[in-house]
Amino acid sequence: MAQPTKGPATAEGPCSTPPSTPATASTECHPVDEKLPASRLVPAALQHIAAMYAGVVTPPLIIGQAVGLDAAGMTRLIAAGLLIAGCATLLQTLGIGRFAGNRLPFVNAASSAGIAPMLAIAETSAPGHRLPAIYGAVMVAGVFCLAVGPFFGRLLRFFPPLVTGVVITLIGVTLMPVPVGWAQGGDRTAADFGAMKYLALAGFTLVVILLFQRFGKGFVKQIALLLGLLIGTLAAVPFGMADFTALREAPVAALPTPFAFGAPEFQPAAILSLCIVMLVLMTESSAGMLALGEICDRRSDGRTITRGLRTDGIATLLGPVFGGFPTSAFAQNVGVVSLTRVRSRYVVAVAGGALIVLGAFPVLGAVVSMVPMPVLGGAGIVLFGSIAVSGIRTLSEAGLDDSSNIILVAVALGAGIIPLAAPTFYAAFPAWAQTVLGSGISAGALVAVLLNLFFHHLGTRSRHTAPALKSS
Repeated sequence: MAQPTKGPATAEGPCSTPPSTPATASTECHPVDEKLPASRLVPAALQHIAAMYAGVVTPPLIIGQAVGLDAAGMTRLIAAGLLIAGCATLLQTLGIGRFAGNRLPFVNAASSAGIAPMLAIAETSAPGHRLPAIYGAVMVAGVFCLAVGPFFGRLLRFFPPLVTGVVITLIGVTLMPVPVGWAQGGDRTAADFGAMKYLALAGFTLVVILLFQRFGKGFVKQIALLLGLLIGTLAAVPFGMADFTALREAPVAALPTPFAFGAPEFQPAAILSLCIVMLVLMTESSAGMLALGEICDRRSDGRTITRGLRTDGIATLLGPVFGGFPTSAFAQNVGVVSLTRVRSRYVVAVAGGALIVLGAFPVLGAVVSMVPMPVLGGAGIVLFGSIAVSGIRTLSEAGLDDSSNIILVAVALGAGIIPLAAPTFYAAFPAWAQTVLGSGISAGALVAVLLNLFFHHLGTRSRHTAPALKSS
């Protein structure tokens, strides 16, 4: 376990501070290991759940719609996503000896970065084989993460903010057609696709979210997205645009069934695509751990990052057994820690336990699945747009006053936007190339990494590179 390089304590185990304990007691317990009283623990955990919930259910919602799952299938997929996120978060915050878990207030769940490549896999797979092909690729990506994780600290210099900024920006940009389609009704084959009633509902939801962001304070502002989904759904009820079938038919309590969506299938092109995405997710997790270590005054060294990435690999490998997707860090929860200054990992552990409870009760997942598509569209514009903004923020700190960096970003973004601007651009390419290049995220990431090597590593003396971290 990484010891704090600053801050008052060096104790690694759990500790608690009774409400009556004087302030000097903080010298005996690092804030990360502090067990808070319930009066502080529960509200702080609720804030983390509010920040992460929409992001946790987004991948199952998008993938489930893309592969044509019915209401019952959507309910199972959402429940599985919640369950895997809860288990991964508990493993990350509490840890298993020196093997796994960074023991920081760190949330793990299915990442939106994998959505576009998984959609590409679904489009190139036959009906009935879409989810199995996705899950086979995800499982191999988990093995890849476990294999590369111990050495990844030394590879971070190949993934500077210049590269990760391009990738994060492309995640938001390439996913934007998804909420736009939702806002038009979701079903492109329907006769009323794009009808004004759908656009009005999506616009109403977006306005509600903006109003809560503008006038809300504290916790209300943090859950503006959830409030928008709730109010938008209620507004859809009088117009018959909300479907409660899934809620009526969903079992109250049930654990996910192993391989409920079919045995995994292993397609080389799909595997390559998700292994590239896994590198991006590992970079995202490493960056999150480094940032969170600074926020918590317990800096993350190579061993901490290795244990954290090992948790990502375990969750990504085992998640598909029950219906999960590639797992990584949730940056929004790093923001919650920074904003609230509540640094106890046990707060996030409680939030992880709550996600397990939500996943064990499919009826709760059904509540999410009954949200009308236009409502999801209005909220999705905010959600995916904010991802793109995060990438732009990262790029703004990446030295764009250098002409080489400008060219790198320009070409990588162009490569990533090609599949969005011209979906048939790679139609004449082999199937494996279509899977890799047909995803703007994979294509942009690949080009960004190669150009970064070309401009900043080949024949140079490691200028602007990050120091390698010691790994275990």
